[in-house]
Amino acid sequence: MIETLCIQGGVRLQGEVNVSGGKNAAVAIIPAALLASTPSTIENLPDIDDVYCLRDMLKWLGAKVEFENGVMHIDPRGLTKNNPPYDLVHKMRASYYLLPVLLGRLGCAHVPMPGGCDIGNRPIDYTVKGLSSLGVNVEITGGVIHAETTDRFEGKEVFLDFPSVGATINTMLAAVCAKGNTTIHNAAKEPHIVDTANFLSSMGAWVKGAGTDVIRIRGGRPLHGSTYAVIPDQIETGTLMIAAAATHGDVLIRGAIPTHMESLTAKLLEMGVHVTDADDWIRVRADGALRPLNIKTQVYPGFPTDLQQPMTAMLTTVMGASYVTETVFENRFRYVDELRRMGANIRVLDRTAIVEGVERLHGARITATDLRAGAAMIVAALIAEGDSEIAGMQYILRGYERIDEKLRMLGACVTRKQYQDSAFACVL
Repeated sequence: MIETLCIQGGVRLQGEVNVSGGKNAAVAIIPAALLASTPSTIENLPDIDDVYCLRDMLKWLGAKVEFENGVMHIDPRGLTKNNPPYDLVHKMRASYYLLPVLLGRLGCAHVPMPGGCDIGNRPIDYTVKGLSSLGVNVEITGGVIHAETTDRFEGKEVFLDFPSVGATINTMLAAVCAKGNTTIHNAAKEPHIVDTANFLSSMGAWVKGAGTDVIRIRGGRPLHGSTYAVIPDQIETGTLMIAAAATHGDVLIRGAIPTHMESLTAKLLEMGVHVTDADDWIRVRADGALRPLNIKTQVYPGFPTDLQQPMTAMLTTVMGASYVTETVFENRFRYVDELRRMGANIRVLDRTAIVEGVERLHGARITATDLRAGAAMIVAALIAEGDSEIAGMQYILRGYERIDEKLRMLGACVTRKQYQDSAFACVL
């Protein structure tokens, strides 16, 4: 069975919507709960495929896990296996957060290379370097990461060549288990790194400096279970902000953290969009013509690479020339061909997309090529004239909780359609 998302374009989004819990925080915090000696309860989890995939992996490894209504109960005491199965691991990039967790609990781990979206080269070299710096033996053979702690597994000075989110989290998870003090230099600063550190602290770990480029950890402390709520999803918040602006709408997003959105807010204001906020809400209102932009993706607190795709979709109908430069993932413009099918005028030169605004896009059958490209297809379909049908729903469901319901709450005409495989082939 294949599912698509059908959107009737040209509707101005209006109303209020609540943002879900953070995907990127959830997929790090759930594995981290295995480090505790007693059960944990994780709240405000998004109801998305990546969370269900992690639930299944933890169960397979021997933990007891229950997940319902955004709350997951994790009892790690039955953990016995150190080799999560390939058919689950290859579904998501964040599966490699199990590597330091299994090392900390069992002393060795055999984890298949992570999967996830094909958006460019995503090596695990930085993670391997971080773990090796702490005295872990790491080998990659046959597509499997084999890691084992040694008598040299202890806190050290770790210097990351690049502020990689994955390497920062993996090194942090390993360091809380290693005896002695660890300092991670050139650490990534993303909000979900801070959230993961806060969760570890709630379990009894000593972690300071998360959110800066230097994180200090006193490892080897006993960890206990905790009750913890993950932060709101920064990327879903940004996607809703962009959709509101793109449709010249008026949307109040509740449960958001405005300080996490400052780079996007600055760009929307530069375009002529009205953005106001308070402690836990953001209002986006757009009227009149919008101005073109120059955007360059950066590590946090710069403009997020995960918002580059929906932002580019919005710029397709902003008159004038906009320039979008992608500095993080080299294959993140693959989705541009789908926007061209809708009438967008986009040229890609190396890592820069030159977007010449057109008067309107037209509805079409299009395909999400990865998770965030799915958000771009949604934004494009919302502003297009006529009906669009988006294939590749499996990507969208990995990261956006009930996105069709949320858009309908804001007045959009959105439905799901299911096909048998053979019937879908005929449609295409």
